[in-house]
Amino acid sequence: MYPSGEKRFININRLSIVVLFLVILAGGVVRSTGSGMGCPDWPKCFNRVIPPTDVSQLPVGYEEHYVKGRIQKNLRFAKMVDFFGFPELANKIRHDESILVHEEFNAAKTWTEYINRLVGVVTGFCLLATAIFSLTYRKVKPTIVWLSVLNLFVVIVQAWLGSIVVSTNLMPWIITIHMLLALIIVAISIYTFYLATTLRNWDILANKHSGILKALAMVSLIITIVQVIYGTAVREAIDHLSDQGVSRAFWIANLPEAYFVHGILAYVALGLTVIMFFLVKNKFSSLTLQSRYAWIVLILVGIQMLSGIILARFDVPAAAQTTHLVVASLFFGAQYYLMLLMTKLKR
Repeated sequence: MYPSGEKRFININRLSIVVLFLVILAGGVVRSTGSGMGCPDWPKCFNRVIPPTDVSQLPVGYEEHYVKGRIQKNLRFAKMVDFFGFPELANKIRHDESILVHEEFNAAKTWTEYINRLVGVVTGFCLLATAIFSLTYRKVKPTIVWLSVLNLFVVIVQAWLGSIVVSTNLMPWIITIHMLLALIIVAISIYTFYLATTLRNWDILANKHSGILKALAMVSLIITIVQVIYGTAVREAIDHLSDQGVSRAFWIANLPEAYFVHGILAYVALGLTVIMFFLVKNKFSSLTLQSRYAWIVLILVGIQMLSGIILARFDVPAAAQTTHLVVASLFFGAQYYLMLLMTKLKR
């Protein structure tokens, strides 16, 4: 059905999507274990390709050296923020004293962060291969080519932003942008996969007008994105409480209003997902991709709600934090693909 060049692109595009979710999983483990500063420099770790496993392997005077490097990088970053019209934010970056505090060496945290970076490197190579193999579409579907190349540039920006996350000592709002940018990369990869697979296989698309379903899927997706933004705000508040030495048992009670908005949006997302599920089941055969992904979205929202309840009732366990983040990303991806599948076939 697909020429060999197109088949190669579809396979590497599919692999890229899988690896992107693995990156999000690795990032979730890093955040839940507090390993974000396990490597004080970037892209190496303690100026080594293979990170140390013992204090005796650390460079002499590494604390002062890396703090100085972070300060210089942050001054350059502050200039850029200032240039784009955010002088107060730039000033905050310049005078953030937390940057001067170095993380004590912990081998487990160092290797957790290092593995996260390795997965990120694999992702970069996958997206590079996707961009190269997309050239097979330069005549029949050029949109796939420029989106694949764009995604490669976006992941480079994401890697740079990762270095800023380290240099700013995990500044919260930068972590939020880092997360949202990851979802944008996932969305572009899913869209190019959708374009490539539907170019010759029309059976994937809806054979009748889906009207309200596509609109409902779009609304549900927007709510999920807003919920992710509020979720990152909640996570930032938890990080702040942790840094202040507040006991884990009191985290939920001390969370800001964003936590309650996040919870309300979760129930709205659940309601829309259930409605969407029954509408899809009534309109599409159980053998279609639309029906299959309606099931996937329903299962994911169920797991997401369960992990949220565990976080709220059992003092925010680290494993549930990672699960909540990863499932939210999978939920976003499945929702987005289901929305694309609602496109009516144009003969």
